[in-house]
Amino acid sequence: MTHSKGWSFFAENWEVGPIFRALLRNKVGAMLIALQIAFTMTIIVNAIYIIVERSQKMQRPSGIDEANSFFISSVGFSNNFNGLATTQEDLNALRAINGVVDAIQINAVPLSGSGWSMGLQTQPGAEFDGTGAAVYMVDEHALKALDVALIAGENFSATDIQVRVSSQTHWPDKVIITLAMANKLFPQEALAAVGKTVYINDIEPMVVSGIIDKLQAPWVGWDNVENVMLTPEIRDSKSSRYFIRTTSGERDRIMTEVETLLAKSNPQRIIKDMHTLDETRLRAYRDNSAMIRILITVMTILVIITGLGIVGLASFSVNQRKKQIGTRRALGASQQAIVRYFMLENLLISTAGVMIGAIFTVSLNIVLVNAFSLDPITWYYIPLGMIALWLVGQLAVYGPAKKAASIAPAIATRSV
Repeated sequence: MTHSKGWSFFAENWEVGPIFRALLRNKVGAMLIALQIAFTMTIIVNAIYIIVERSQKMQRPSGIDEANSFFISSVGFSNNFNGLATTQEDLNALRAINGVVDAIQINAVPLSGSGWSMGLQTQPGAEFDGTGAAVYMVDEHALKALDVALIAGENFSATDIQVRVSSQTHWPDKVIITLAMANKLFPQEALAAVGKTVYINDIEPMVVSGIIDKLQAPWVGWDNVENVMLTPEIRDSKSSRYFIRTTSGERDRIMTEVETLLAKSNPQRIIKDMHTLDETRLRAYRDNSAMIRILITVMTILVIITGLGIVGLASFSVNQRKKQIGTRRALGASQQAIVRYFMLENLLISTAGVMIGAIFTVSLNIVLVNAFSLDPITWYYIPLGMIALWLVGQLAVYGPAKKAASIAPAIATRSV
């Protein structure tokens, strides 16, 4: 009995019955708005999830001092150009510049999109699967130049550095790997990987001499982006890429100085492709940035269209029911009651829309997960999306509801 009285009180004071009857008389319009809300919620929730996921990827630390680092390439063109001697002279000159923390020759740059990769395995033999790793060929100055921290083992020494020629297939007998790589190779004892032997090219042994905390591969879209190995090598080639780290605030000045120094020091080469790591990061994630901008634009347009649809339906309803509203006002209904009536009507339509939208959202997310290998959507995005669409609906209908509340009771008699 108490439950029945409670429902009667709610229905009487909040006019649920008249609202349902009014919606049934205009069920096509109400259904279209509900479906529009459902569609908007489906797109917005999945879009926001993708934006958050992409933004988190874009903000992943590369492990290096990006704000104070840049790289530049040297390409010799004469027949008697001595690549190895030039590289050594360049590095000595670069390291002597006031404001340069350190400089190295490197075969690839983190975030750049181009580099080397090899597989490491803990047992020799082609029958065993290797774990992919990005390869950076560096000398003993690499940890300081890249600003990575050695958390176990030891750095390369000058005597470890080998000269790699273009036709070389064998590898040094030492390697430094990232903690992420150590966890892949030795899941139960990552930090104890120092001193252990791993194998490259199926059979070539390499001893893990050290482990660094973090360093990213050149390919930001790679799932194992922190699987990285450093090998103690300097390349004997006409082409060299130098990675330079500067003291804070000195990068731009030193870039100009470096370019001038290298260009003047040897006329048998060209200096090109000088970029900061900030620029490199922007290029690496430009597709993600473009996707985020597109999704934000689509979401904005959908919310505006949905809001206008709600305004249109509510305004149409007000115009169709002027006599009814005037009659209610003549019988004593307050302006607040009229506003509440239309707000509740929209709330019921929005509720139907977001319930359908929740089903659509999960369905679309399943398709996206299967098609693009995304992680499933986090559960709380759905209730947050429902609340957001409820608020959009209430804000959109408030204007027409206020207009309805302003209808004078005399309308009831003039429209007879």
